[in-house]
Amino acid sequence: MPGGPKPYGAVPSARQLLWHELEVYAFLHFTVNTFTDKEWGYGDEDPNLFAPTAFDADAIVSALEAGGMKGVILTCKHHDGFCLWPTKTTEHCVRASRWKGGKGDVVKEVSDAARRRGLKFGVYLSPWDRNSALYGGPDYVKMYRQQLRELLTEYGPVYEVWHDGANGGDGYYGGAREKRTIDKRTYYDWPRTWEMVRKLQPDAVIFSDVGPDIRWVGNEKGFANETCWATYDPVGEDGGAAAPGYTRYKEATTGHRNGKHWLPAECDVSIRPGWFFHESQNGRVKSAAELWDLYAKSVGRGASFLLNVPPDRRGLIHERDAASLQEFGTRRKRTFGKNLVEGAKVTASSVRGRRFGPENLVDGNRHTYWSSEDTAPAPEVVVDLGREARFDVARLREYIPLGQRVEGFALEYWKDGGWRSLGEGTSVGACRLVRLAEAVTARKVRLRVTQSPVCVALSELGLYSSGV
Repeated sequence: MPGGPKPYGAVPSARQLLWHELEVYAFLHFTVNTFTDKEWGYGDEDPNLFAPTAFDADAIVSALEAGGMKGVILTCKHHDGFCLWPTKTTEHCVRASRWKGGKGDVVKEVSDAARRRGLKFGVYLSPWDRNSALYGGPDYVKMYRQQLRELLTEYGPVYEVWHDGANGGDGYYGGAREKRTIDKRTYYDWPRTWEMVRKLQPDAVIFSDVGPDIRWVGNEKGFANETCWATYDPVGEDGGAAAPGYTRYKEATTGHRNGKHWLPAECDVSIRPGWFFHESQNGRVKSAAELWDLYAKSVGRGASFLLNVPPDRRGLIHERDAASLQEFGTRRKRTFGKNLVEGAKVTASSVRGRRFGPENLVDGNRHTYWSSEDTAPAPEVVVDLGREARFDVARLREYIPLGQRVEGFALEYWKDGGWRSLGEGTSVGACRLVRLAEAVTARKVRLRVTQSPVCVALSELGLYSSGV
């Protein structure tokens, strides 16, 4: 924008900006493992084991929609190699199953259902294949790319392509029943594969330990660190070149301040202890309160929240999972449906110009922003609600097309003639939630930027009541 501040450091691409706006989306782990009660299939499973009795993609997506999910990523092929679509590359797929007389296509049904309900569709395609006799040799990489090509050309728009870091080990491998290891850094020739993805689905973000668009947060517990930078430079285990499955992954939970790449974190976790459905875990489904906590520790720290909700042996979302999801979705709608700063008077210690005034913080538009002068990297802003209001959640957003700028902030409220602390933090990025241990009632709130290398560009300061 003319007159606006210069970008600082690495900045997001257009596809990454679209991804940032999703914030919450679902994983569907579903394959022969659902019917063998395993987490990782060996690769020798009979395709006829895949036999959902009441598969209903619309019912699955409807449950996800009730939970406020904005997209869904399907495990089109897990490590066992069984493909949920009638691929031309192998007989180890739904075509060889008696399910729907060999005419079924889970990928098509889920992608179509997602499109009908306005959810975006993504694909998980395991690089490791414990069934394929080709795995470990160059012909497997050709087969893998052909599978990916089918998924990216036959099922409509894809918003995310997900590459797992688990690669190589024991497997069936066409009957060989042996251990096969590969060099994770070179075997897949990832740059060529990603070049194909860019050509076939240019708007899709690519996820792996090293991106190139979205990084794994470094744990499967669903949270980012309190300080979480969107910038990150992955490093290999030996300090050299990194690759999916070969990184110092624990560094991803925080990221790297002033990293050269905009590589934001995705926080994955399952609603159950396992990634696939297990009857024995029906009593261990995460509650809506637990999901809310994880949401605040993922989305609320500038990352995304990828929640796995595995279909059961019927091919439906289990009733307990669906109930928890719906309550989680209702809680978020209730909390963020009313921003208490609407109509508030806002004053700032520094303003860059009329187009960048502090009123942009409360206009409900994440594409407008308040910016301070270049000489004022640590400004403050006061929001006067014009009335007393009770709240227990505050939300900040930076205008991330200009990079991640703020390194420290403090929130305060006016009471009894002085400012009292609501909370403080470091990184802001796409979203920062400040949750209060107890709700407070106040008329005025102050935001102080305590540390920033350059002038600020903040698009939201919101106050909300979770009703809890």
